[in-house]
Amino acid sequence: MQKKELVLSRTQIEERVKELAEEITEDYKGRSPILIGILKGAFIFLADLARQIKLPVKIDFVRLVSYGEKDYSDGNVRLTKDVELPIKGEDIIVVEDIVDSGYTIAFLLKHLARREPASLKVCALIDKSERREIEVKIDYVGFKASGFLVGYGLDFNEQYRCLPEIYTLD
Repeated sequence: MQKKELVLSRTQIEERVKELAEEITEDYKGRSPILIGILKGAFIFLADLARQIKLPVKIDFVRLVSYGEKDYSDGNVRLTKDVELPIKGEDIIVVEDIVDSGYTIAFLLKHLARREPASLKVCALIDKSERREIEVKIDYVGFKASGFLVGYGLDFNEQYRCLPEIYTLD
């Protein structure tokens, strides 16, 4: 077992998710955005966020592959599951667990923009901007963090995903 060090407690995560939901609720007042989660990492964050947003939301998912068993993206992103809901003319919020290099989110935003949504924004639990290789705008940021993180949806080789807190992994 690899050594873990606590970075974000369950309480810190819950409080920040609630604040993000309040921001989204205010920004989208009178509208019904579609939350598009990026599988697998964002599913826990998306579930908690969706329950806190005080608006009618729809939920869909995409699956992208860029890491595999590595701990970094080489910029080669593949879409393995696309959205199923029609998004033309809809307000879209992409929900991501972590944005680091920017390759995955940039690829997805370009892909979704071709379908002509009314708006397209990004909500990321973790922003690792120091690792950014391609510029992307994150509209709602939960936390800025560094190190290799696991827990609360974040994994390493499919392990640690269901931990309720976020840890660095050595």
